[in-house]
Amino acid sequence: MNKDGSNLSLSKKIAISAILLAICVVSQFFKNLSVYITGPVINLCLVLVTLTAGLVCGLILSIITPITSFMITGNPLMSAVPAILPLIMLGNAVLVVMIHLFLRKTISGGNKLINPKSIAAAVLASLVKGCVMGLTISLWLLPTFIPVDSPLRGKMPVFQMTFSVVQFTTALIGFVYFFIVWVPLKKTAIVSESQVGDKNSAGSDNS
Repeated sequence: MNKDGSNLSLSKKIAISAILLAICVVSQFFKNLSVYITGPVINLCLVLVTLTAGLVCGLILSIITPITSFMITGNPLMSAVPAILPLIMLGNAVLVVMIHLFLRKTISGGNKLINPKSIAAAVLASLVKGCVMGLTISLWLLPTFIPVDSPLRGKMPVFQMTFSVVQFTTALIGFVYFFIVWVPLKKTAIVSESQVGDKNSAGSDNS
């Protein structure tokens, strides 16, 4: 690709990432109402940014969104146990990598959007994210670093559910949203088949 084309491609990736980050930030203002409002939207944006802008942009969004969430909501649990932040980033990053490695292949090359492989990839990615966060946060971090005499201890079962089963559920709902919006997006200039299916295009994320 020529220099101008490369710059245009990079500009498009940055623009897509910025728009999806803005959507994430807006949704995070509703997090205190319900995690089932914010969670699926965040996961949807991670799916979209990974498939349209590439793996690197997906990883960047994985890192930024937990930070913006903490800045907006001021979660007392994150204040008490700051190590939750990098582990949430890890869970997001795992989801993004799973999308890049598995889901992208199942919906490219003329494959139907909803097919057994794409559904399996979505469920597997959601499950792996839930398991990673459940093992690292729910089963290790919180029981280890929340003091026994802390009032947060009384909410431990809720916290553990939030960072395991709820993460799996909201990721799965995010994929449902993705299956709904992907076809309309493909009819616009935002998404092209080459962005999803072209290995060379996927590899250009590191340039």
